[in-house]
Amino acid sequence: MRYIEGEDRYQKTFFPESLDDYITENNPVRFIDAFIENLDLRDLGFVHSETKDTGRKPYNPGDILKLYIYGYLNRVRTSRSLEKLTHQNIEVIWLMRKLKPDFKTIADFRRDNGKAIKQVLKKFTILCRQLGVLGSEIIAVDGSKFKAQNSEQRNYSKNQLEYMLKKAEDKVNEYLEQLKSNDLQEPEVTRMSAEELESKIKLIKERTKQYKEHLLEMEQSGDKQISISDPDSRKMRTRNGKQISYNVQIAVDEKNKLIIANDVTNEGNDLNQLHNMALQTQESLSDKKFDLVADKGYYNLEDIKKCQDLGIDCYIAKPDYRSRRKGMFSSEEFIYDESKDCYTCPAGNELEYRTTVFSDKKWFDFYKSKACKTCSLKHKCTTSKDGRRIARWIHQDILDKLDKNAEYKKHLINKRKAIVEHPFGTLKRSMGYDYFLCKGLKNVKTEFSLTVLAYNIKRLLNIIDFKRLMSNISTNYINLLIKKYSTCI
Repeated sequence: MRYIEGEDRYQKTFFPESLDDYITENNPVRFIDAFIENLDLRDLGFVHSETKDTGRKPYNPGDILKLYIYGYLNRVRTSRSLEKLTHQNIEVIWLMRKLKPDFKTIADFRRDNGKAIKQVLKKFTILCRQLGVLGSEIIAVDGSKFKAQNSEQRNYSKNQLEYMLKKAEDKVNEYLEQLKSNDLQEPEVTRMSAEELESKIKLIKERTKQYKEHLLEMEQSGDKQISISDPDSRKMRTRNGKQISYNVQIAVDEKNKLIIANDVTNEGNDLNQLHNMALQTQESLSDKKFDLVADKGYYNLEDIKKCQDLGIDCYIAKPDYRSRRKGMFSSEEFIYDESKDCYTCPAGNELEYRTTVFSDKKWFDFYKSKACKTCSLKHKCTTSKDGRRIARWIHQDILDKLDKNAEYKKHLINKRKAIVEHPFGTLKRSMGYDYFLCKGLKNVKTEFSLTVLAYNIKRLLNIIDFKRLMSNISTNYINLLIKKYSTCI
């Protein structure tokens, strides 16, 4: 039989092949290696970036970071799977220079270097700006739910815990009654022995103690729910029903859909995230002027005011505040006259300023009209005997300007989906990252930072010619390699 034959595995060669020969010139691992080697790990704050003269030598944090980036680019995230790659994958063997850290070392690196990994993302953003792939003019913000490592059976609300406590007490009473009845019956008639009943009662009492501890913890923290496996995760409303999740936030540049800023929160909605994402984006872009686009879930009075103070123009669709009662006038139908400082109602009556009240951590001016009592349209306006009152936030002029801008640039708001949902689609569908492996908000944030870094690298490799990309960092890279390996040459 004639076949193409491979080489003899036991044949010894005098001049062994170079490991570098197995890696093509445009292999992504060459970019990963070059990019990390150009970073000042000590300045970024990585653990073990400075070593001592005594004691056991640690692994270079840059090498472990390279391993993580490669893994996240190739849908490998667990520390044990990454450890396996260092033994089996030729690209990883080249990237790690045959280093084989164990899974515990790999896992500890992710746990201990959350802030430093976040800084690496900022360095990558700087590289993208140098390459001209960032528009830095229009940034879209959005959130999405990623599943946490906590089952629904191990998440409880206050009502659930109180119900289970009541059920446990009823069960204990039932077993106690059965114990009493067993004493009056013949041994062969009893269904469970006294030892079995006492064992069950003991088990229920232990569970009852746990339920009470959970209730006390909820009262002290002020939370409305508690998760047992991952205490920071929360039950949230998603497109697939309610799930135990985290709320992931990203800010995306319009030009090439690169993620500029990211965060993870356990709040069930996006209402308090606008200013946070605007601030992070501004830091990443070095205070460069940009416009922020978001959906109506971000329409928060205080956050919009804070963004305006930062010099950021926001374009956010206004929520529909029309009255839920059919046929009733909404506050939107009352027209404000800035020169008179009054509102005009649908009936043509003027509502004048009456008082200023501090409510929900904000100051509001209240407007009212004496004509309400005799108005023929009162039944369509309010059910209050005192008439209709209109509340106006003291910084409402900022929102009025925002609403006018949003109407003027409606095409920008409509374009938001095409900008920000592209990365979420890639992360969840193409890269398979719709759930977290880590537990705890701190660790989850680190995990998502690595995910974003992998996404941005993947995106950049598709946008820029590889030779051009490498030439931007090749000079520094070559100098670093010469310095690093001069003792070996």
